[in-house]
Amino acid sequence: MHHLNKYFIVFTLFLTTCGFSQTKVLSVETNYPVSYATISFGNGQGIFADDEGYFYFTKKLYPDVDSLYISALGFKEKAIASKDLPKTIYLDTETNTLDEVVISTTVNRKFKTETVKPYLDDDYYKCWLPTIESEIAVFFPSEDDKLKKITSVLFPITLESRDWDKRKRSNADKRAFSTLFKVKFYANNNGFPGDPLTYSNIVFRATEKNGDEFELDVSDYDLLFPDDGFFVSLQVLGYTDAKGKLLPNKKYKEIKTKTGTVKIPTNFRPLLPFTDEIDDYRTYIKRVFISGNNWVQFKKGNGIESSLLRSDLNNYGVGITFNVYKDE
Repeated sequence: MHHLNKYFIVFTLFLTTCGFSQTKVLSVETNYPVSYATISFGNGQGIFADDEGYFYFTKKLYPDVDSLYISALGFKEKAIASKDLPKTIYLDTETNTLDEVVISTTVNRKFKTETVKPYLDDDYYKCWLPTIESEIAVFFPSEDDKLKKITSVLFPITLESRDWDKRKRSNADKRAFSTLFKVKFYANNNGFPGDPLTYSNIVFRATEKNGDEFELDVSDYDLLFPDDGFFVSLQVLGYTDAKGKLLPNKKYKEIKTKTGTVKIPTNFRPLLPFTDEIDDYRTYIKRVFISGNNWVQFKKGNGIESSLLRSDLNNYGVGITFNVYKDE
């Protein structure tokens, strides 16, 4: 992973020479950093703060951005003019979204562990290319009214090798990467992702060493299975250094056209394999940087342009493990 450290040093020098402004997002109530806050540019684009609440912005890189909209789960959104960007931004807590005290009802109760297996695939033409502007949510229905606790999430991932001809070989030389993802859990609101089940920041770092799936342990979050099911979502935050620190990567490629410069979101590794082996439509997508944007079911006829849908690859096949508790 030495090349990541080298890249970080080079990019840090780039930040200094280009006059980047480093801004920190804090909670006004606690003065603690708001980790991985969303910074929207008001035009469907944006960036994320790191774990310490820092983000980097300059008019040289984003000359067409006049306003920034800073938001995070559990906080009120704040709008700030880019020309007046301060060194510190304070967010107010949403009073109706404070974490509740969870009293566990599963202590010392007998249970059995069940698994919904993930759908794995190494075909790169069947994969979603992660960009920071999209969040993908997958629905898990509840088959009964028994008490169940989510213990882990199994995210299918597809790796890339250095040599295209070797990409489907198990012993291929894998391209190195270190990517940070954010995970959220939502209640079911009439068939769409609704209120968060937890306001905790849940993130994980995936590398080429994780193989075909990443297992995320969530047993410490007391995520009980709602009777009407729940959604688990995934969004990429960007590349990291070897220690997992989010790098201030440039999130867009700029393509000059006759009518001006167009920003195209950068694709991040690993890729996310989609499947046609699930009968119904359990996958939903959302534009992250558009305030109040609605979730859309990943399905033909919903205004989504995707080669995956043209191949009837309708679902991201996430798996889960959960404990089913016996009646007291």
